Amino acid sequence: MVGALALIWVGFHVYGELANGFGAFLTPRNLWNLTVQTSSIGIMACGMVLVIITRNIDLSVGSILGFCAIIMGVVQVNILPQYLGLGHPLIWIIAILCGLAIGTAIGAFHGALIAYGRIPAFIVTLGGLLVWRGAAFLVARGETISPVDPTFSLLGGGPYGSIGAVGSWIVGIIGCVAVIGLIAFGRRQRVRFHFPLRPIWAEAVLAALGCAVVIGAVQLVNAYYWPSGIVRRYAEAEGITVPEGGLEISHGFAIPVLILLAVAIVMSVVMRMTRFGRYVYAIGGNPEAAELAGINSRMMTVKIFAIMGFLAGLSAVVASARLNSATNALGELDELFVIAAAVIGGTSLAGGIGTIYGAILGALVMQSLQTGMVLVGFDAAMQRVVVGGVLVLAVWLDILYRRRSK
Repeated sequence: MVGALALIWVGFHVYGELANGFGAFLTPRNLWNLTVQTSSIGIMACGMVLVIITRNIDLSVGSILGFCAIIMGVVQVNILPQYLGLGHPLIWIIAILCGLAIGTAIGAFHGALIAYGRIPAFIVTLGGLLVWRGAAFLVARGETISPVDPTFSLLGGGPYGSIGAVGSWIVGIIGCVAVIGLIAFGRRQRVRFHFPLRPIWAEAVLAALGCAVVIGAVQLVNAYYWPSGIVRRYAEAEGITVPEGGLEISHGFAIPVLILLAVAIVMSVVMRMTRFGRYVYAIGGNPEAAELAGINSRMMTVKIFAIMGFLAGLSAVVASARLNSATNALGELDELFVIAAAVIGGTSLAGGIGTIYGAILGALVMQSLQTGMVLVGFDAAMQRVVVGGVLVLAVWLDILYRRRSK
């Protein structure tokens, strides 16, 4: 999948050079925007991995995102200012908590219908797709709710919604330490359980490659500077004198990307190092055996869909903050891209197989395809044709892989 991603990036860049005389894909600006655009889908894909591993499906995540976004918009624009006052520092916090709580409750409700009502997940979530999209329209009366709280909008990225060069280097250093620490921890665990060990030079190469990727990412995001107009307004507001050659201020990592990284780390730890994660894989591998082993698969289903709803609410925060408004169209067709990201990332629809980092990689592949097609001038119809074809191809390759592995 990494090779496929590299091929997509290089292919679109070369195509742009041949067609237009310049390649616009492999530029700091485009790659920075690509990571921000991937964040919302990537966050939900982390939850979809759990759902698909347990042989279920969730078609309602896009509608849950839209409904949570509308609720947060109404809370912070129409309700809280009347009681707390316009611009109160608690408005954005309360709005986020409302969105996360509602998303979690909706997910748990779906899970309860599936687990205890014995209704197929496809039917429950298909109904949820329609119900919550309609509920969002009724709550907002079809109106666009904007502008959102200024602090809330920072969570969507942009020049002010990034951590800058210094903050990015701090994140990069932490990332390098984490890479080295994980490799050392893994080696210690293999020694403890008498597993085969890699040569020391191989461990060193892996650590060097991991740190190189982290440092390269930091240099990339720091190479994308604020637009000159925003720099000028910022300098005037802060009383900074702009030199003749101009003032270069790096974006650094965007806040949505950091949120995605945090979700990925937490979900990876949960899936690989906790009893809950082992239960998820056990249920997906053989539901009957999991039941006989004493796993409460019904309650597990409720928890898994609650996590999915929570992550849909978190994606609603990122998506509505990035748009600086809440609209009824927010999240439409996101469920298809989330499922496609999980499947393309290696999660098997037959259950029992899937990884968090694979789903994020799949989300990056999907967004790269969309962004590349926009840059080369493909219309919306052709974009959907390509995305649908890629999804079918990914499932077919998964079937072939499983057949050969058996």
